[in-house]
Amino acid sequence: MHPISQHPALDLANKQGFVRARELALVGAAGGTLQQLLKTGSLVKVGRGVYAPAGRKPTELDDLGPIAIKYPRLVFCLLTALQLHGLTTQSPHEVWVAVGQKARAPNIEYPPLHVVRMSDVEYGIKTASVDGVVRIPVTDVAKTIADCFKFRNKIGLDVALEALRDAWQQKKVTMDELWQAAEHCRVANVMRPYMESLV
Repeated sequence: MHPISQHPALDLANKQGFVRARELALVGAAGGTLQQLLKTGSLVKVGRGVYAPAGRKPTELDDLGPIAIKYPRLVFCLLTALQLHGLTTQSPHEVWVAVGQKARAPNIEYPPLHVVRMSDVEYGIKTASVDGVVRIPVTDVAKTIADCFKFRNKIGLDVALEALRDAWQQKKVTMDELWQAAEHCRVANVMRPYMESLV
């Protein structure tokens, strides 16, 4: 038996940042043991069936980790991706996520989700770190910008233009990457004049 302060569940939680109840059960922290870890303050509950180590410093993007853990097939996109890439000063009041055309949309009460269906949900994904520990799937900079143009009626053309301009000025994307994403998302004709104005 492990002393509660050295339980393997704590190593797992510290390594991953967020951990699901079923992962904790695999290392022997279910039922009474989990309750003891919560009671001693070694772990804290951050959502239904999702736990974090007690000393973890919260960030404004904390809501994303539990969503990514619970719904591993969704991808953070559009306004949330812009926020993760440091390409917007706005903090969206919804979390923007992409799911496949036939995938079941996540059903959670908080935080509010804006679900976008994409046929190419696997394209242009990178892994971003929320706090140096928790890793989440997000559309890369070029795909995010192309998506902004593709969904400009939902988010506004001004947002897409600002993202394009900022990403280019901050050297976060190349013309080749932008062009490839624009062609893939079938918005090359829409984006071309704006891209040409940058160079």
